[in-house]
Amino acid sequence: MPHTETPGTEAAPHPRLRWWTELPLIVLVYACYSAGRLLVRGNVSDAVDHGLAILDIEKALHLNAEHPLNRLFTREPWIGVPADFWYASLHYVVTPAILIWLFRSRAVRYRAARTWLMTSTFIGLIGFTLLPTCPPRLLDAGHGFVDTMAQYSSYGWWGGEASAPRGLGGMTNQYAAMPSLHVGWALWCGVMLWRHGGTRTAKAAGVVYPVVTTIVVMGTANHYFLDAVAGAAVMGAGLLLAPYVLRTAERVRTRVTARFAPAAAGSASASAPAPDSAREGAGSAIVSGGCQTSAGERFPRQREQRFGPDPAPSDAGDETPAPAR
Repeated sequence: MPHTETPGTEAAPHPRLRWWTELPLIVLVYACYSAGRLLVRGNVSDAVDHGLAILDIEKALHLNAEHPLNRLFTREPWIGVPADFWYASLHYVVTPAILIWLFRSRAVRYRAARTWLMTSTFIGLIGFTLLPTCPPRLLDAGHGFVDTMAQYSSYGWWGGEASAPRGLGGMTNQYAAMPSLHVGWALWCGVMLWRHGGTRTAKAAGVVYPVVTTIVVMGTANHYFLDAVAGAAVMGAGLLLAPYVLRTAERVRTRVTARFAPAAAGSASASAPAPDSAREGAGSAIVSGGCQTSAGERFPRQREQRFGPDPAPSDAGDETPAPAR
Protein backbone atom coordinates (compact mmCIF):
# COMPACT_ATOMS: atom_id res chain seq x y z
CA MET A 1 0.00 0.00 0.00
CA PRO A 2 1.61 3.30 -1.01
CA HIS A 3 2.44 5.74 1.71
CA THR A 4 0.27 8.81 1.80
CA GLU A 5 0.88 11.89 3.86
CA THR A 6 -1.84 13.08 6.18
CA PRO A 7 -2.71 16.72 5.56
CA GLY A 8 -1.39 18.96 8.26
CA THR A 9 1.34 16.61 9.44
CA GLU A 10 4.87 17.98 9.79
CA ALA A 11 7.80 16.79 7.78
CA ALA A 12 10.44 14.56 9.32
CA PRO A 13 12.90 16.50 11.49
CA HIS A 14 15.95 15.16 9.65
CA PRO A 15 16.62 14.82 5.93
CA ARG A 16 16.96 11.33 4.59
CA LEU A 17 20.48 9.95 4.85
CA ARG A 18 22.30 9.37 1.57
CA TRP A 19 25.44 7.33 1.20
CA TRP A 20 27.00 9.85 -1.18
CA THR A 21 26.83 12.50 1.55
CA GLU A 22 27.79 10.22 4.45
CA LEU A 23 30.84 8.66 2.80
CA PRO A 24 32.67 11.96 2.11
CA LEU A 25 31.89 13.08 5.68
CA ILE A 26 33.42 9.94 7.19
CA VAL A 27 36.42 10.11 4.86
CA LEU A 28 36.94 13.76 5.81
CA VAL A 29 36.86 13.00 9.54
CA TYR A 30 39.27 10.09 9.16
CA ALA A 31 41.58 12.22 7.00
CA CYS A 32 41.62 14.92 9.69
CA TYR A 33 42.35 12.27 12.31
CA SER A 34 45.20 10.76 10.28
CA ALA A 35 46.64 14.16 9.35
CA GLY A 36 46.48 15.28 12.98
CA ARG A 37 48.35 12.18 14.12
CA LEU A 38 50.96 12.77 11.44
CA LEU A 39 51.49 16.48 12.06
CA VAL A 40 51.45 16.46 15.86
CA ARG A 41 54.56 14.45 16.54
CA GLY A 42 55.76 16.16 19.67
CA ASN A 43 59.17 15.85 21.24
CA VAL A 44 60.64 12.35 21.33
CA SER A 45 62.22 12.77 24.74
CA ASP A 46 58.90 14.04 26.17
CA ALA A 47 57.10 11.08 24.60
CA VAL A 48 59.58 8.65 26.19
CA ASP A 49 59.19 10.37 29.57
CA HIS A 50 55.40 10.10 29.33
CA GLY A 51 55.64 6.41 28.45
CA LEU A 52 57.94 5.66 31.36
CA ALA A 53 55.70 7.63 33.71
CA ILE A 54 52.70 5.54 32.65
CA LEU A 55 54.72 2.37 33.17
CA ASP A 56 55.74 3.49 36.66
CA ILE A 57 52.12 4.25 37.58
CA GLU A 58 51.02 0.83 36.40
CA LYS A 59 53.74 -0.90 38.39
CA ALA A 60 52.75 1.04 41.49
CA LEU A 61 49.13 -0.02 40.98
CA HIS A 62 50.09 -3.61 40.05
CA LEU A 63 48.43 -3.19 36.65
CA ASN A 64 51.46 -4.05 34.54
CA ALA A 65 50.00 -6.80 32.34
CA GLU A 66 52.01 -5.76 29.28
CA HIS A 67 55.19 -7.67 30.17
CA PRO A 68 53.71 -11.18 30.57
CA LEU A 69 51.48 -10.75 27.51
CA ASN A 70 54.35 -9.47 25.39
CA ARG A 71 56.57 -12.38 26.44
CA LEU A 72 53.80 -14.82 25.51
CA PHE A 73 53.25 -13.23 22.07
CA THR A 74 56.99 -13.16 21.43
CA ARG A 75 57.54 -16.79 22.46
CA GLU A 76 54.51 -18.29 20.69
CA PRO A 77 54.24 -17.34 16.99
CA TRP A 78 50.85 -19.08 16.70
CA ILE A 79 49.56 -16.38 19.08
CA GLY A 80 51.79 -13.48 18.08
CA VAL A 81 51.23 -13.63 14.31
CA PRO A 82 47.39 -13.68 14.46
CA ALA A 83 47.58 -10.91 17.06
CA ASP A 84 49.63 -8.78 14.68
CA PHE A 85 47.11 -9.36 11.90
CA TRP A 86 44.34 -8.47 14.35
CA TYR A 87 46.07 -5.21 15.27
CA ALA A 88 47.05 -4.27 11.73
CA SER A 89 43.72 -4.91 9.99
CA LEU A 90 40.55 -5.26 12.07
CA HIS A 91 40.73 -1.68 13.31
CA TYR A 92 40.24 -0.55 9.70
CA VAL A 93 37.77 -3.26 8.66
CA VAL A 94 35.33 -3.92 11.48
CA THR A 95 34.55 -0.29 12.28
CA PRO A 96 33.58 0.70 8.70
CA ALA A 97 31.67 -2.58 8.32
CA ILE A 98 29.53 -1.81 11.38
CA LEU A 99 28.96 1.74 10.17
CA ILE A 100 27.70 0.39 6.84
CA TRP A 101 25.54 -2.20 8.62
CA LEU A 102 23.95 0.47 10.82
CA PHE A 103 23.38 2.73 7.82
CA ARG A 104 21.60 0.00 5.87
CA SER A 105 19.58 -1.69 8.59
CA ARG A 106 19.40 0.71 11.52
CA ALA A 107 19.26 4.09 9.82
CA VAL A 108 17.27 5.63 12.70
CA ARG A 109 20.15 4.96 15.10
CA TYR A 110 22.95 5.48 12.61
CA ARG A 111 23.12 9.27 13.00
CA ALA A 112 23.68 9.12 16.77
CA ALA A 113 26.18 6.24 16.47
CA ARG A 114 28.19 8.00 13.77
CA THR A 115 28.26 11.25 15.74
CA TRP A 116 29.42 9.42 18.87
CA LEU A 117 32.30 7.77 16.97
CA MET A 118 33.41 10.98 15.28
CA THR A 119 33.24 13.07 18.46
CA SER A 120 35.32 10.53 20.36
CA THR A 121 37.86 10.41 17.54
CA PHE A 122 38.41 14.16 17.70
CA ILE A 123 38.79 13.96 21.49
CA GLY A 124 41.43 11.28 20.96
CA LEU A 125 43.25 13.58 18.57
CA ILE A 126 43.39 16.19 21.35
CA GLY A 127 44.96 13.55 23.58
CA PHE A 128 47.64 12.79 20.98
CA THR A 129 48.39 16.51 20.78
CA LEU A 130 48.63 17.19 24.49
CA LEU A 131 50.28 13.95 25.58
CA PRO A 132 52.59 12.37 22.99
CA THR A 133 53.49 8.97 24.40
CA CYS A 134 56.13 6.45 23.45
CA PRO A 135 54.57 2.97 23.17
CA PRO A 136 56.25 0.07 25.00
CA ARG A 137 57.75 -1.36 21.80
CA LEU A 138 59.80 1.82 21.21
CA LEU A 139 61.27 1.98 24.71
CA ASP A 140 64.85 0.96 25.29
CA ALA A 141 65.32 -2.81 25.16
CA GLY A 142 66.32 -2.74 28.81
CA HIS A 143 62.68 -2.22 29.75
CA GLY A 144 61.90 -5.74 28.53
CA PHE A 145 59.54 -5.19 25.60
CA VAL A 146 59.78 -6.74 22.12
CA ASP A 147 58.10 -5.24 19.06
CA THR A 148 56.13 -8.20 17.73
CA MET A 149 55.14 -6.23 14.63
CA ALA A 150 58.82 -6.05 13.72
CA GLN A 151 59.53 -9.63 14.83
CA TYR A 152 56.78 -11.09 12.64
CA SER A 153 56.88 -8.50 9.84
CA SER A 154 57.77 -11.17 7.27
CA TYR A 155 54.31 -12.71 7.80
CA GLY A 156 52.35 -9.58 6.86
CA TRP A 157 52.36 -6.38 4.89
CA TRP A 158 53.56 -4.21 7.76
CA GLY A 159 57.16 -3.30 8.41
CA GLY A 160 58.96 -2.56 11.63
CA GLU A 161 57.11 0.71 12.19
CA ALA A 162 53.64 0.22 13.68
CA SER A 163 50.94 -1.25 11.46
CA ALA A 164 51.72 0.84 8.39
CA PRO A 165 52.44 -0.97 5.11
CA ARG A 166 56.08 -1.80 4.63
CA GLY A 167 58.03 1.30 3.60
CA LEU A 168 55.35 3.76 4.76
CA GLY A 169 56.15 3.77 8.45
CA GLY A 170 57.53 7.27 8.22
CA MET A 171 54.05 8.53 7.33
CA THR A 172 52.65 7.62 10.74
CA ASN A 173 52.99 9.19 14.16
CA GLN A 174 54.33 6.37 16.29
CA TYR A 175 53.98 8.41 19.47
CA ALA A 176 50.18 8.71 19.24
CA ALA A 177 49.62 6.01 21.83
CA MET A 178 47.56 7.82 24.49
CA PRO A 179 44.63 7.20 24.29
CA SER A 180 44.32 3.91 22.41
CA LEU A 181 41.67 4.40 19.75
CA HIS A 182 42.18 0.78 18.75
CA VAL A 183 40.50 -0.02 22.05
CA GLY A 184 38.11 2.94 21.83
CA TRP A 185 36.81 2.03 18.37
CA ALA A 186 36.59 -1.65 19.37
CA LEU A 187 34.48 -0.64 22.38
CA TRP A 188 32.18 1.37 20.11
CA CYS A 189 31.83 -1.65 17.81
CA GLY A 190 31.08 -3.86 20.79
CA VAL A 191 28.33 -1.56 22.05
CA MET A 192 26.73 -1.44 18.59
CA LEU A 193 26.79 -5.22 18.28
CA TRP A 194 25.41 -5.69 21.78
CA ARG A 195 22.60 -3.16 21.38
CA HIS A 196 21.55 -3.78 17.81
CA GLY A 197 22.87 -7.24 16.90
CA GLY A 198 19.70 -9.04 17.88
CA THR A 199 21.32 -12.49 18.24
CA ARG A 200 23.40 -14.16 20.91
CA THR A 201 26.27 -14.49 18.49
CA ALA A 202 26.28 -10.76 17.82
CA LYS A 203 26.13 -9.98 21.53
CA ALA A 204 28.99 -12.40 22.22
CA ALA A 205 31.04 -10.75 19.47
CA GLY A 206 30.23 -7.40 21.05
CA VAL A 207 31.96 -8.56 24.23
CA VAL A 208 34.81 -10.56 22.71
CA TYR A 209 35.98 -7.99 20.17
CA PRO A 210 36.91 -5.13 22.55
CA VAL A 211 38.33 -7.53 25.17
CA VAL A 212 40.58 -9.33 22.67
CA THR A 213 41.62 -6.01 21.13
CA THR A 214 42.71 -4.76 24.55
CA ILE A 215 44.81 -7.91 25.05
CA VAL A 216 46.28 -7.61 21.56
CA VAL A 217 47.38 -3.96 21.87
CA MET A 218 49.23 -4.82 25.08
CA GLY A 219 50.68 -8.14 23.94
CA THR A 220 52.06 -6.60 20.74
CA ALA A 221 53.63 -3.81 22.88
CA ASN A 222 51.75 -1.11 21.03
CA HIS A 223 49.94 0.27 24.09
CA TYR A 224 50.00 0.32 27.86
CA PHE A 225 47.02 -0.82 29.89
CA LEU A 226 46.32 2.81 30.85
CA ASP A 227 46.21 3.70 27.13
CA ALA A 228 43.35 1.22 26.82
CA VAL A 229 41.63 2.72 29.85
CA ALA A 230 42.02 6.19 28.33
CA GLY A 231 40.55 4.91 25.05
CA ALA A 232 37.46 3.72 26.90
CA ALA A 233 37.25 7.06 28.75
CA VAL A 234 37.42 8.97 25.47
CA MET A 235 34.52 6.94 24.13
CA GLY A 236 32.56 7.71 27.29
CA ALA A 237 33.21 11.43 26.86
CA GLY A 238 32.19 11.22 23.22
CA LEU A 239 28.96 9.48 24.20
CA LEU A 240 28.10 12.30 26.62
CA LEU A 241 28.93 15.03 24.10
CA ALA A 242 27.28 13.44 21.08
CA PRO A 243 23.75 14.81 21.82
CA TYR A 244 25.11 18.35 22.07
CA VAL A 245 27.02 17.90 18.82
CA LEU A 246 23.85 16.61 17.13
CA ARG A 247 21.79 19.55 18.35
CA THR A 248 24.45 22.04 17.25
CA ALA A 249 24.66 20.44 13.81
CA GLU A 250 20.86 20.53 13.54
CA ARG A 251 20.76 24.25 14.41
CA VAL A 252 23.43 25.00 11.83
CA ARG A 253 21.56 22.98 9.20
CA THR A 254 18.31 24.78 10.01
CA ARG A 255 19.91 28.20 9.74
CA VAL A 256 21.61 27.37 6.47
CA THR A 257 18.38 25.97 5.07
CA ALA A 258 16.42 29.02 6.20
CA ARG A 259 18.99 31.32 4.65
CA PHE A 260 19.00 29.72 1.25
CA ALA A 261 15.38 28.55 1.14
CA PRO A 262 13.86 31.95 0.07
CA ALA A 263 16.23 32.23 -2.88
CA ALA A 264 15.52 28.65 -3.91
CA ALA A 265 11.78 29.18 -3.54
CA GLY A 266 11.92 32.38 -5.60
CA SER A 267 13.78 30.73 -8.46
CA ALA A 268 11.43 27.75 -8.32
CA SER A 269 8.33 29.95 -8.47
CA ALA A 270 9.81 31.94 -11.35
CA SER A 271 10.39 28.80 -13.38
CA ALA A 272 7.12 27.10 -12.41
CA PRO A 273 4.19 27.27 -14.92
CA ALA A 274 1.45 29.75 -14.15
CA PRO A 275 -1.78 28.41 -12.69
CA ASP A 276 -4.75 27.73 -14.95
CA SER A 277 -6.61 30.89 -13.98
CA ALA A 278 -3.58 33.03 -14.71
CA ARG A 279 -3.03 31.32 -18.03
CA GLU A 280 -6.66 31.81 -18.96
CA GLY A 281 -6.51 35.50 -18.07
CA ALA A 282 -3.29 36.01 -19.91
CA GLY A 283 -4.44 34.10 -22.94
CA SER A 284 -7.97 35.55 -23.17
CA ALA A 285 -6.78 38.39 -25.35
CA ILE A 286 -5.31 35.89 -27.77
CA VAL A 287 -8.07 33.31 -27.66
CA SER A 288 -10.79 35.93 -27.97
CA GLY A 289 -8.99 38.05 -30.46
CA GLY A 290 -10.75 36.56 -33.51
CA CYS A 291 -14.49 36.02 -33.23
CA GLN A 292 -16.89 36.10 -30.35
CA THR A 293 -19.00 33.09 -29.39
CA SER A 294 -19.89 33.87 -25.82
CA ALA A 295 -19.05 36.60 -23.42
CA GLY A 296 -15.38 37.40 -23.98
CA GLU A 297 -14.63 34.41 -26.25
CA ARG A 298 -14.50 34.04 -30.07
CA PHE A 299 -13.80 31.28 -32.50
CA PRO A 300 -11.93 31.85 -35.76
CA ARG A 301 -13.96 32.61 -38.92
CA GLN A 302 -17.08 33.55 -36.96
CA ARG A 303 -18.38 36.99 -37.77
CA GLU A 304 -18.27 39.64 -35.15
CA GLN A 305 -21.61 40.22 -33.45
CA ARG A 306 -23.02 43.72 -33.82
CA PHE A 307 -25.61 45.55 -31.84
CA GLY A 308 -28.86 46.31 -33.60
CA PRO A 309 -31.28 44.29 -35.74
CA ASP A 310 -30.22 40.75 -36.56
CA PRO A 311 -28.93 40.32 -40.11
CA ALA A 312 -31.11 38.54 -42.59
CA PRO A 313 -30.77 34.77 -42.66
CA SER A 314 -28.35 33.27 -45.10
CA ASP A 315 -29.46 30.82 -47.77
CA ALA A 316 -26.05 29.35 -48.39
CA GLY A 317 -24.83 28.62 -44.91
CA ASP A 318 -22.85 30.40 -42.26
CA GLU A 319 -20.30 32.04 -44.55
CA THR A 320 -22.50 33.00 -47.55
CA PRO A 321 -24.12 36.44 -47.24
CA ALA A 322 -27.88 36.66 -47.63
CA PRO A 323 -29.18 38.28 -50.82
CA ALA A 324 -29.63 42.00 -50.62
CA ARG A 325 -33.05 43.15 -49.57
